[in-house]
Amino acid sequence: MSESFDLPEADWVLIGVVGEPGRRTFYLQAGQGSTAVTLKVEKAQVGALAGFIADMLADLPEEAGTDAGASVGGDLREPVEPAWTVGAIQLRYDNVADRVIVHAEEVVAELEGEAPSDDAGTARIGLSRSQARSFVEVGSALVNSGRAICPLCGRPMNLEGHSCPRTNGHHSA
Repeated sequence: MSESFDLPEADWVLIGVVGEPGRRTFYLQAGQGSTAVTLKVEKAQVGALAGFIADMLADLPEEAGTDAGASVGGDLREPVEPAWTVGAIQLRYDNVADRVIVHAEEVVAELEGEAPSDDAGTARIGLSRSQARSFVEVGSALVNSGRAICPLCGRPMNLEGHSCPRTNGHHSA
């Protein structure tokens, strides 16, 4: 059974990458008090989450004041050892606590013929509005800072170029 984490009022949240564009691994880290968690996430999950959080924040009424909470930026905290890899992600807003709640579930490979496991880890991370705004900013920047896009086919190019299907493989773009 994987470990589960409940951080309803995260003191800090970080989103970051390890590796070069095209070979990056994305991580979400959060901590509250003496509890800290590192989760491995996909680039697409970070991009989607940033978009959904931005939409959620736009729909919320104006804040009564400034909310407390550290930003999401900064370097990942060492050691970067994920507890598990994120599969499903749910997002909701807690009116009472004025928090954006990210609920992540561990991806679990099911063996053929076996029932799904109830042993998957979960993480609930409560972000203040300032943390949520920083997540949108940093997450979007990380997603957009990847490999250059080929002007011909629209696919990502590696640093050494790529064999573009629009050129029938006759030259590298």
